[in-house]
Amino acid sequence: MTRITALPFEQTAASAQAQLEGIRKGLGFVPNTFATLAHAPAALSGYLALSQALGKGTLDARAREVVALASSQVNGCEYCLAAHTLFGSKAGLSDADIRSARDGELDVVARLTRQVIDHRGRLTDAQLQAARQAGLADAAIVEVVANVALMTLTNYLNNLAETDVDFPPVAV
Repeated sequence: MTRITALPFEQTAASAQAQLEGIRKGLGFVPNTFATLAHAPAALSGYLALSQALGKGTLDARAREVVALASSQVNGCEYCLAAHTLFGSKAGLSDADIRSARDGELDVVARLTRQVIDHRGRLTDAQLQAARQAGLADAAIVEVVANVALMTLTNYLNNLAETDVDFPPVAV
């Protein structure tokens, strides 16, 4: 049972309504995670600002979905795994790629994501050098960390709230 209910649109603050309407236009509906974030319009605004900024960064949509899948797997977020399995497939990931990304094994981005989470950012010089040798520039490395932070916000919120999954479900 949901512990923090997704707010109905008409009950959200005016400042959040415009943002939720933008999400509705982009996705065709307002996912429950955003309606839950809308309890705190500042949190919703901050999430969306960082997400939009990272969408214009070094990492492409596929790489961002790899980070989302690896992060959500580690954090056991049923909601985000469902959402990013769908978005990952739309970004060109096959079912096998999605499983491998969740396991932190697909590519350098998946491996780095898992290392950042598992070691709380305290990577060894060798791990950082391996990411660079595999082709990640420092800008991409910083963006992996930023995307991990973004996913941690929604992973933890959805785990705490027990947000109702409104995407095709997947096994955690």
